[in-house]
Amino acid sequence: MTHVENELHSQPECWSRAAEQAVAHGAALPAAGERVAIVGCGTSFFMAQSSAALREQAGQGETDAFAASEFPRGRSYDRVVALTRSGTTTEVLELLGHLRGRTRTTAITADPETPVMQCADDSVVLDFADERSVVQTRFATTALTLLRAHLGLHTDAVVADARTALETPLPDGLVDCTQFTFLGRGWTVGLAHEAGLKMREASLAWTEAYPAMEYRHGPISITTRGTATWMFGQAPEGLAEQVRGTGGLWVAGALDPLAELVRTQRLAVAVAAARGLNPDQPRHLTRSVILRPAAR
Repeated sequence: MTHVENELHSQPECWSRAAEQAVAHGAALPAAGERVAIVGCGTSFFMAQSSAALREQAGQGETDAFAASEFPRGRSYDRVVALTRSGTTTEVLELLGHLRGRTRTTAITADPETPVMQCADDSVVLDFADERSVVQTRFATTALTLLRAHLGLHTDAVVADARTALETPLPDGLVDCTQFTFLGRGWTVGLAHEAGLKMREASLAWTEAYPAMEYRHGPISITTRGTATWMFGQAPEGLAEQVRGTGGLWVAGALDPLAELVRTQRLAVAVAAARGLNPDQPRHLTRSVILRPAAR
């Protein structure tokens, strides 16, 4: 098995462990009522989008998500949470350096021996979810699980669904599709974007992602035989029938949306194998984007 396969298959255990640690890390994570921004790059940015939507929906306080490079530095927040697997990404370190002494910051990372530990006021280390692969799977979903558990939104059923996602065959014909669209609503929009990114990184697939209600506003025009549309969570009324009417393959998200993301990770590996690609060697990518020495 590739590193990606090994790591994505370990997610149920990682999620259980993160959920168990949520209370212990509570002081480093956003408190109810705080005005919060969650930032990251690439996969971590999409996890930030999902986390922010979950927190607002839970009534915990106003929560925004930004790519670290696009953080609006003129805004005021009670806390900024940075998601960074490597702890070395330039944009994240520069932002934390800018915020030091102005805004309380928390870094959620996989490596305690990286610069982010000195840049943030608080830190949460999920070293058991660190990865050898360039393509992120278990760290991202484990960080999101930690934040879900902190909000009281994680249950054992999520882990059970993840096991189902790993054991259940993918839909017939899905690997042979030439284009993939992922749709979400609310907190699952970030998951849809992450599913598309996984497919592009690991298998060089043509993918897109949208809020589900936006799909009818143009993107559905590309749907036809040989394309797939995958829904994270409950679909808008009538959308499944409309997609099937185009001849495209509709994939309903029957599991917890985070477990559905595991299924799309498996799809990315399967498509890569079908195309003769090695998902451990994604084209033009490195494990961390380090542009220059970052502010500390």
